Amino acid sequence: MSLKFTNTLSKKKEDFISINPNQVKIYCCGVTVYDLCHLGHARSYLNWDVLRRFLIWKGFEVKFVQNFTDIDDKIINRANKEGCSTDELSERNIDEFHKDMDTLSILRPSSMPRATKCLHQIINFIEELEQKKVAYSSNGDVYFSVDKHKNYGKLSGREIENQIDNAAGRLKINKEESKKNSLDFALWKKSKPGEVSYSSPWGNGRPGWHIECSAMVKQELGESIDIHLGGSDLIFPHHENEIAQSEACNGKELAKYWLHNGMVNVGGEKMSKSLGNFTTIRSLLDEGISPMTLRLFVLQTNYRKPLDFTEEALKAASKGWERLNISLSFGHIYKIKDQDMNGIKLDKPITKSIHRELDENSSKLLLDFEKYMDDDLNTSGALSILFELSQPIRKLINFLKEKDINEVEKDELNQIFNKWKLLSELAGVLGLKVNLKQESQQNVVEIDTNMIEELIKKRSLAKANKDFLLADKIRADLRNIGIELFDKPKGLTEWKQFSD
Repeated sequence: MSLKFTNTLSKKKEDFISINPNQVKIYCCGVTVYDLCHLGHARSYLNWDVLRRFLIWKGFEVKFVQNFTDIDDKIINRANKEGCSTDELSERNIDEFHKDMDTLSILRPSSMPRATKCLHQIINFIEELEQKKVAYSSNGDVYFSVDKHKNYGKLSGREIENQIDNAAGRLKINKEESKKNSLDFALWKKSKPGEVSYSSPWGNGRPGWHIECSAMVKQELGESIDIHLGGSDLIFPHHENEIAQSEACNGKELAKYWLHNGMVNVGGEKMSKSLGNFTTIRSLLDEGISPMTLRLFVLQTNYRKPLDFTEEALKAASKGWERLNISLSFGHIYKIKDQDMNGIKLDKPITKSIHRELDENSSKLLLDFEKYMDDDLNTSGALSILFELSQPIRKLINFLKEKDINEVEKDELNQIFNKWKLLSELAGVLGLKVNLKQESQQNVVEIDTNMIEELIKKRSLAKANKDFLLADKIRADLRNIGIELFDKPKGLTEWKQFSD
């Protein structure tokens, strides 16, 4: 099965074919940095993180750009309320954004341009639109002429007549008489008295929201990209306007594929700051919800569908993660001779393993996992594969609670270990990171493998020097942190982590 995405532009599921073979250029609309991020933001960026990880796993070279909107009415109003500068407010919330995303194991983008750092590119972009007679200045403002773009509305599918009527109504209320057409949108806004502003050929002001993204896409990725990402609430007017101004300026298609995630609902209403029904990422984490529980909760629903936020659903995700985490811990807890103990590190993307020793069942599960993900990022289906793959691992772990690992048949042990390596790899594609700390009811202690091995060497040296007091102390110290030692013939020592 080939990789397919539901393209908002075509309104159908399409085969994904990148502009350049094995390379993918992605732009993701970022946050307006006036406050902490909420669950709606987590839902969006977790899904796009999985998209990026999956493309890399499949062998694509991915350049992923995500912006910060660091000048905006909301930022100005919040800065005035807090009695600080817009720069101070933006910088603080950018730092908080990174903390939240890092905690959720979301890979940092290839680049993260800021609107205020791209003013030169934005102004140049607007000047090009003026030269092409698709933009005009009026009393210090600059507007895009919507009627000059013949395909306006192609992304949202909105009838132009309805748009004109609705916009005309807003204009009457707001008395924006400087516009030639009610649908025309601002590229540059004249500054108000006492408002932060920047110099431009049209006077002091600041860029409009839509032009920021168009300019940053062009600066970071070029005139045409493979995938443009965002929430479904951005389809109109933001993304519609992006397309109009970018294609008018460059004469090229802005993006081949437009992917939009559904909203998070609370009590049947969209979660948003404006409605006051939002829950911040930080507050959920402070309440004891683990980052991986939150990730699992989000990935249980396809990215395009609404996500219903309830305490019951969050508790179910927590239990699901506990079960999955037990299996993911296996290879880290049990020291098995000649086996790779590195596991999966989520600070960098995972690439697909080529050399495998998998049984027939595991091979089928691997194929099924990729089929699910190829089908428009069916993460719920992919998760079902992880849980199925984890079952025999958990069965062995339960067996080892009463038995020694040496009592397990070597072939069976190797088979289970190979399942664990596959499970770890596929979990890494979904960004699910094993937690070796005590989690919920599981007393699993975080371990430092290198430290344990060094202490075992020190103990062996102490025994060779007949310093049995030191050898016994090292054994006791290790046992205090949950590590049991097993002395074997020929001076070998194995260890395993145990639960109370």
